[in-house]
Amino acid sequence: MAQTLERILPFSKHLLERALSPGDVAIDGTAGNGHDTLFLAELVGETGHVYSFDVQKEAIINTQHKLEAANLTQVSLIHDGHENLSNYVTQPVSAAIFNLGYLPGSDQAITTHGETTWKAVTDLLSLLKKNGIIILVIYHGHLEGKIERNHLESRLHELDSKMYQVLTYQFTNRKTAPFIIAIEKLH
Repeated sequence: MAQTLERILPFSKHLLERALSPGDVAIDGTAGNGHDTLFLAELVGETGHVYSFDVQKEAIINTQHKLEAANLTQVSLIHDGHENLSNYVTQPVSAAIFNLGYLPGSDQAITTHGETTWKAVTDLLSLLKKNGIIILVIYHGHLEGKIERNHLESRLHELDSKMYQVLTYQFTNRKTAPFIIAIEKLH
């Protein structure tokens, strides 16, 4: 028998599937190994567009290879931090995902940070369509991840509940397992 509760990454994909349609614009704030960028590109289809960011050239190359193998071209790969997304994206966005922490199999000293992630989130809020969603997958099993988690959780409480819904999806009996914070724009 299959698990009833979805694991973290499948749940994030479920949310993205609900938020995105062909022709939409999506953001991958952390290209990493390209899995989310590829998934977003498939959801928005040929008429949509994905902006995918990463500070590590290795991540951009990994993502480019995945897109080429799938023959997907509706993606802008941006070798820059997600905190600078407003320099590249000006149109309304339907969904965004950030897998925070460090690139698996890479230099663990290169991580995302609460301040820069929060800047990206606040910039995205002004671009987010009604019922659009921002998904933060928080990996807090390392020191910088804990610091980033604390920073983001403290700032998310500032969001106006009349404008945004903020959901935490977490297995509370797994202390350092990743979890999701999802922000939905109501108006």
